[in-house]
Amino acid sequence: MPNLRSVYHKLESNYLPLIKGRQTALLVITGLAGYLSAYPFPIHIGHLVHLMGTLFLTISGSTIINMWFDCDIDAKMLRTCHRPLVTGQVKASESLFLGLALLVLGLGWSLSLSVVYTAIALVGIFFEIVIYTFWLKRRTAWSILLGGLAGSMPILGGRALAMGEVDRFGLLLALIVLLWIPTHNLSFAILRLDDYQRAGVPTFPSVYGSGATYRLIAFSSLLLAIIMTMFLIGMELVPITLYVFIGFQVGLVGLALMAWFRSSAELSAGLFRYATIYLFCCMFVLAANAF
Repeated sequence: MPNLRSVYHKLESNYLPLIKGRQTALLVITGLAGYLSAYPFPIHIGHLVHLMGTLFLTISGSTIINMWFDCDIDAKMLRTCHRPLVTGQVKASESLFLGLALLVLGLGWSLSLSVVYTAIALVGIFFEIVIYTFWLKRRTAWSILLGGLAGSMPILGGRALAMGEVDRFGLLLALIVLLWIPTHNLSFAILRLDDYQRAGVPTFPSVYGSGATYRLIAFSSLLLAIIMTMFLIGMELVPITLYVFIGFQVGLVGLALMAWFRSSAELSAGLFRYATIYLFCCMFVLAANAF
């Protein structure tokens, strides 16, 4: 028993932080919502299990490789300087092997489900690792937006797995997540501006100023509300679901506009937290509509 406890403690303290559990869970949830949005098409419980497994593996693998490559940046930031790779609890070679192993397992599993789904997973991995992590993050403030394409792939993949193809509603769902990313990530960049500057990572607030950043957040939130409305109308959801979504939209756009006109650390923090709750609730309502 002591050995089992020590193994569990090592996994919890050394390896679980490598996959950024809350971020990974949120992306897995978007994939599930994408799959369930295909209702009334047949929904297979087995597919849901396979979807969660493949998403967990590929997203975790990509995240670990991101953390392996950015270890030097993490060491300079107060928020990340205690991560296992920085402190030496996990060796760089060990994390790289683990990340690659998870990716191979996830992609192999995906391929047994659907070629289309696997292709979407590969696009997400390419944008996350090659475009965002290796190429853009250290070079341009636009990295978080262009690299955000990776974050929109799980929901597109989930929908495609259910439908057997990429359809217009799947693309709308991917666009919804893509437009959500500026609100979530840029509000966080404002909150952690000093940390990113200390690490030498260009962000929208540091390059273009907080005013331009808040305007971009407000614009993307408004555009998100429009695209979400188009999606809801096209899906012909029940009225109560439509009203719930409208309530979420009003809250998000309202907070974004308040942060623009009355910029403060409190509003930025509130916007960041609300954006996370917003996406989770939207995905939950979308998935619940299938039952």
